[in-house]
Amino acid sequence: MMKTITLTVFLLLCTTAAAQENVEVPESKKLYLKANAVFLPVGIINAGAEYQLSEKMTIQGDVFISPWKSVLGKYAQMYMLGFDARYYFEGAFNKWYVGANISGAKFIMQKWNYWSDGPYQLTENSPIYVTSDLYQDGFAFALGATVGYQFPISERWNMDIFAGGGFFNSYYKGFHKTLDVRYDEITGWNKSSEWIPYRGGVMFSYKLK
Repeated sequence: MMKTITLTVFLLLCTTAAAQENVEVPESKKLYLKANAVFLPVGIINAGAEYQLSEKMTIQGDVFISPWKSVLGKYAQMYMLGFDARYYFEGAFNKWYVGANISGAKFIMQKWNYWSDGPYQLTENSPIYVTSDLYQDGFAFALGATVGYQFPISERWNMDIFAGGGFFNSYYKGFHKTLDVRYDEITGWNKSSEWIPYRGGVMFSYKLK
């Protein structure tokens, strides 16, 4: 049911933007290369490119790479590829916009609720583990929306402040860090589906053309 609702919202957003779009196409379409300043200081890469499709529509592709096998003992590897279809109310790359996003991810990490050192026991007959010794290895698909505000800071540079979230569907296997056993006691995939924020930050954009 949630997948159907999210897909419907995604299609309605794209259709609405297209319906409002001025059919006039600019003679010279702009292309920006972008990097997220929020994550760079901690060694996480979030970069991409945004290309103008028409007067008020753009498409953006970006990658999110967190290569850290361990941060303070917590697994934190994530590799995500995403695409935005964006509609700007006052013209491409100018002020407020809304967008529809689709993303895919591969991860080896610990969910935030596994960071404690408390006991973990799946059932009363299961072994007792330390929660922080457990991690998840899997992949995910996300479908959601983005809202943001982009403005020029010089002739070739823009700043893009944005946030987004939606339906995040994960498939993973749960392991113990040192024992190499499944703490979830199954042979297949676990599934987790939730509505969460999963993208955001401050992008600095450089105009190539």
